[in-house]
Parts: sequence; C-alpha cells; structure tokens
Amino acid sequence: MARKERDSFNEINITPLTDIFLVLLIIMMVIAPLLDQQGLNLAVPNNVEVQDIKNENKLISVTVSDEDKYYIDEQEISASDLETAIKQKLKDFPEGLLILAQPDASHGAVVKLMDKARDAGVTNISVSES
Repeated sequence: MARKERDSFNEINITPLTDIFLVLLIIMMVIAPLLDQQGLNLAVPNNVEVQDIKNENKLISVTVSDEDKYYIDEQEISASDLETAIKQKLKDFPEGLLILAQPDASHGAVVKLMDKARDAGVTNISVSES
C-alpha cells in the first residue's frame, strides 16, 4: 500500500482575516463622524446682568419654579396654555424670551418651555437662574 503523503500545514493564511479587519475599519471611519452630530446647537453668551435685561422690558419673562410650574408676570400658566400665552405676549414684547429658572427646576421643564416658545414663533431665547 502506498502511503499518501500530506503536506504539512505550517503557515496560517491571514489574508481573509485582514480583509475583514479592513472592511470593519472602513465602516467605523464612515460611522464615527455621524455619531458626533447629536445634541443642541447652543451659542454661549457673555455674562450679562439679569437686572439690566429685566429693566429693558423688551423681553417676555417666564419663571420656572422649583415645582416645575410656569409663571408669566407672577401669574401661573399651565403647561398646555404656555404656547398661547407666549403668542399673546409676543405681540407686546417682540425681542424674545427670558427664562428665569429657579435652582431646583428640572431640565425637562425648561426644555419644554423652550419648545413651546419656538412653536409660538420666538426666535431669541435667554436662560438665567433666578
């Protein structure tokens, strides 16, 4: 009987492995810039005295309390009526909106107010701690 001789397998072919890694690298290079585009575009203003802004009386002042309640001219406004109240005030105060958030007001309440203001047509929004 003739004995079949087999070639011994001394080296590993890494070409397919290299191809897979290069494809994964290209995918990551394409996806990475897309992951960085989340969030809000904010322009950070210089420090401005809140008293100066209040004295100008050209801005609608909305206070967000610690209990996440909204006040315009010290009168409580429900979250559902915010947009209509801001639209009415915008006729008299076209300059924009000043949000006076108390220290323990939630971030969600302030963002909700900003969304309602944008829906009402306000283009300039300033946020300050009251």
